[in-house]
Amino acid sequence: MVLLALNFYDHPSLKGESKMFKKCVVVALLGLSASLGLAQEWPTAKPIRLIAVFPPGGSVDQVSRILAEALRLQLNQTVVVENIGGASGVVGTQAVARAAPDGYTFGVVFDTHGVNPGLKPSMPFDTLKDLEHIHLIGTAPMLLGASKGSPVTSFAQLVEASKAKQKTSYGTIGAGSLGHLALASLAKTAGFDWTHVPYRGGGPLMTDAAGGHVPLVVGSLFLVKPQVDAGNVKPLVVSTSKRSRQMPDVPTIAESGFPGFDAPAWWGVIGPAKLPPAVISRFNDALAKALRTPEVAQKLNAQGIDILAAGPEVFKPFVDKQISTWAKFIKDNNITE
Repeated sequence: MVLLALNFYDHPSLKGESKMFKKCVVVALLGLSASLGLAQEWPTAKPIRLIAVFPPGGSVDQVSRILAEALRLQLNQTVVVENIGGASGVVGTQAVARAAPDGYTFGVVFDTHGVNPGLKPSMPFDTLKDLEHIHLIGTAPMLLGASKGSPVTSFAQLVEASKAKQKTSYGTIGAGSLGHLALASLAKTAGFDWTHVPYRGGGPLMTDAAGGHVPLVVGSLFLVKPQVDAGNVKPLVVSTSKRSRQMPDVPTIAESGFPGFDAPAWWGVIGPAKLPPAVISRFNDALAKALRTPEVAQKLNAQGIDILAAGPEVFKPFVDKQISTWAKFIKDNNITE
């Protein structure tokens, strides 16, 4: 490729072209050469860094660690999970956006990824321009539960108490999370006096929920179900239009007096902008194969995640729609952090 670029510069057919034009083409050819070289050697140069954009203990952390081992087997390269939490995923996502586009830094994001642009006008990156959206892992119901010490035992009881103007509070993984917006939407529609209590991630949220420090909690089934199984949280309803296969006895919000309500959680894999297309393609293929392995599928399905394993052609427009949908909701309802 280097010889081609040099020969191109002195080719007789280009005598009439300006030096600037020829230099631009040569730079492009050399850049293509570097990109192809990177794609051919990737991922042998060094371990891959997989940034979980929330603290340890939450669903993003757990999904990242499940993927890391499966990707190690697919790519024959070490994959190291690094937790960079803060600002509902913004801090960790910024680290991905600023990373070199060499195929050795990726990130696992949650549904807050599609909410943050509308909620945080001064984000330090452009979600659509500064990132590659590589793979949509899957979706899952969110579960609204009550701490074991709460007098609330059913969603119907909670609705009746709320209609009687009794105040309550609910914890989420952070301001602007899908759990926050979903319950804010529900409370506004029904006229409930519910106070939002934001946490810095799923781990801190569930620690307080298990300890009875917050009366209600909403999070992905992946996050909340283990505390339900341990007897620390009482399940009330799920946020999707259909009941969960993992918790079929738990009703949906839609069937409990709020028809049409549907707000699933989701997870995806991103990378910095300008990644070589060949690296994106190979990493996307590795993710799809990893998610289809029986061990990974069993672990994710057991926690309520419906695996989609969809590539950039699905994930990019999905994120674009999430951003526009929630930005409008946030603006129309004057929601702030």
